[in-house]
Amino acid sequence: MSSITQCPIQGITEGDIAQFLANNPGFFERHAELLASVQLTSPHGQRAVSLQERQMEMLRERIKGLEGRIMEMIRHSQENVAIADRLHRWTRTMLLTTDASALPGVAVAELKHQFLIPQAAVRVWGTGAGAGADLPAQPWAAAVSSDIRAFSSSLALPYCGVNSGFEASEWLDDGATVASLAMIPLRSSPRTGEGDDDGCFGMLVLGSPDPTRFAADMGTDFLVRIGDIAGAALARLLPPR
Repeated sequence: MSSITQCPIQGITEGDIAQFLANNPGFFERHAELLASVQLTSPHGQRAVSLQERQMEMLRERIKGLEGRIMEMIRHSQENVAIADRLHRWTRTMLLTTDASALPGVAVAELKHQFLIPQAAVRVWGTGAGAGADLPAQPWAAAVSSDIRAFSSSLALPYCGVNSGFEASEWLDDGATVASLAMIPLRSSPRTGEGDDDGCFGMLVLGSPDPTRFAADMGTDFLVRIGDIAGAALARLLPPR
């Protein structure tokens, strides 16, 4: 017969019992026979199991959940390494391009190749006469509106989202088929604050028929790096200050 002191049930809640057990860790040491007698329903069937067995099942479920999270972290890590490798190869190709006027085409072509982007284009403005008399014949040097210049300058981070008829989508080979866009401003130096000289001189646009490829809630860390690298490389097209 257990030596547990009897107490009235009326007025005692499950919370009271839980608090009592939490405040009295030696309770089950003094009444060890309870651990063997408590029977719980298994979540894997209607059979009854002991408290110890139920705790083991809970522990196994927790370990399984942790293993799933670890596998997900490993998968994300592998994906990030693969993206970093592609970014490295893209950067290296541009560094090896000695002809400045070929850089915009190389940057776009290699982005499409390395990152499997269906459509991409770039525009650079403010090149002036110092960049070469044949620049107007280049697609990337085509005139753009003041609205797109102002929009590009206003972007502190790349824009990702649905294609709602942006002017930049018209730069793509088949903008009508593009469902989602990433628009990356090009600056001669990274923007670090609101009071900075903006220095925006172009925009890189990436397009996909997949509406989720460039979603509004996606991370933009790698796109920011792409913009910084492309901006630094294509700044060679600008006239000396």
